[in-house]
Amino acid sequence: MATPYTLKKLTDIEDSAPKSGFGDVQEARFAKDALDAEDTGLSYHRLKAEQRQPFGHKHDRAEEVYVVVAGSGRVKLDDEVVELQALDAIRVAPEVTRAFEAGPSGLDLLAFGRRCDGDGEVLMGWWAD
Repeated sequence: MATPYTLKKLTDIEDSAPKSGFGDVQEARFAKDALDAEDTGLSYHRLKAEQRQPFGHKHDRAEEVYVVVAGSGRVKLDDEVVELQALDAIRVAPEVTRAFEAGPSGLDLLAFGRRCDGDGEVLMGWWAD
């Protein structure tokens, strides 16, 4: 019988940011496969101090919840910018374009949601001043 749980340290999961060309801005560790999750997406993001994600993204079907585990910053949700601090949790509807920006001490986030393969659109340069 298979073990009914999977335990992983999020920082041991591969950081996909460097191979995507974003290693100078953030870490991005996607845990669904490492945790053997069937339907639940979980990712850990660490934005470096005073850095902004170079892209926005949105989904067709997947609602997401983000939890700030350390640091502070802002999130742009379509045309609104919201301040974030440690232990804030924010739910984002699928169709809302979002991107994060770290404050002076960086921004560490957990993202949770239903994982729908192929559901999502990345918009490079979306949050430009």
